[in-house]
Parts: sequence; C-alpha cells; structure tokens
Amino acid sequence: MAKYMDVHHGMKGITADQLMAAHRADLAIQADEKVQFERAWADPASGEVYCLSEAPSADAVRRIHERAGHPADEIHPVPLMV
Repeated sequence: MAKYMDVHHGMKGITADQLMAAHRADLAIQADEKVQFERAWADPASGEVYCLSEAPSADAVRRIHERAGHPADEIHPVPLMV
C-alpha cells in the first residue's frame, strides 16, 4: 500500500482536543476502506491540518475523511520517505 499526506485548510483555531476527535473519527471507520491513519498535525494559527496515512488509493483516503465530516482539500502521494 502507498503512503499519502493530506491537507485540510480553514481549520484556524483548532485545538488539540478537536484534532484528536477528528483523528478518532477517521480511525473509527478507516477499516471500511483499508486505510490506516498514522498521525495528524495541526497549525492552529494558519488553520492547516496534515494527516499521514497508508491506503490503497487517494480516493480511499478522501472517502474516509468525507464520511468522518472533514473532507481533505489536498491529497498527495508520498513515494519517498527518510
């Protein structure tokens, strides 16, 4: 499976509790699409949120985020990591 980094815009002021709640919402349904969300980061000042996952496709990641109530604005493959 491939790795993906997705980006959510417009989440200015997000708190750690809100980020954890969104991440847990993804985790609760990720198996439906064979996605494994690994980690999430947020910058409350800019409103940017980033999620790293392993999934069969970017569309699978997109579907989980949409169902969890926070659609991704961008999804990028991550073909190389160090």
